[in-house]
Amino acid sequence: MADNPRIIGLTRWLQSPAGRYLLEWEQQHLDSAVADLFGFHAVQLGLPELDALRANRMPHRWVAEQAGAPAAADEAALPRAALALRVDYDALPFDSASLDLVVLPHTLELAHDPHQTLREVERVLVPEGRVVIVGFNPASLWGLRQRFGRIRRGLGLARRQGLFLPDAGEFLAYRRLRDWLRLLSFEVEAGRFGCYRLPVASERWLQRSAWMDHSGERWWPVFGAAYFVTAVKRVRGMRLVGLAREPVRRVKAGAVIATQKQRRTEEEPA
Repeated sequence: MADNPRIIGLTRWLQSPAGRYLLEWEQQHLDSAVADLFGFHAVQLGLPELDALRANRMPHRWVAEQAGAPAAADEAALPRAALALRVDYDALPFDSASLDLVVLPHTLELAHDPHQTLREVERVLVPEGRVVIVGFNPASLWGLRQRFGRIRRGLGLARRQGLFLPDAGEFLAYRRLRDWLRLLSFEVEAGRFGCYRLPVASERWLQRSAWMDHSGERWWPVFGAAYFVTAVKRVRGMRLVGLAREPVRRVKAGAVIATQKQRRTEEEPA
């Protein structure tokens, strides 16, 4: 199968100064998000450059890549199970209700049908299972630069100039993602934005704008370049299955109303 150009673009971009800055932020917050999630089976779908499950303590953990993804250049630097599975995001090869945790690091942006991928995640998760989603925020300085770059490219003004972010399809807005999760019976437990520095390719200017991380979290928290969401799968109307005991009917004692009728005798006048 031919290599997916979307995955290749993201893999190359992550080697840039802005890409390494993004990976560092995502790794730090994913470690804290999955550390206290318990169960038996956890899967990371895509982006093996990010070890999203290293802080999780589930006994069975895998990293699965999209079928057609390019081979990693440095396999020693990747997670131990990074190349163990090659799957189709639109039809995951897992039984229904078999996984306790699924992590999607930019997976929905690389999927051919992100809504179908999310439906598959809902199917394979057990009730009360968790999904952690990481994505680019289009409502940010990075997203605005990406949008202007596409507009200029569409007008023919910058055909040879590349985009700042990888051309990995349409980025999902945070509110839109929450709506999708709500339709699939997920309940959002936590959400966070990050990476507020200027959208620049230079390492020098990226470090100069480091002060924006602290200011952004305080003054414009929803305009971070990236976000991650933790949601839990809720199943309505669940009932515990156990030994069914027939209820014992008890007769409650109630008050008896006595009525006294006076009979007419023959001696009484009619």
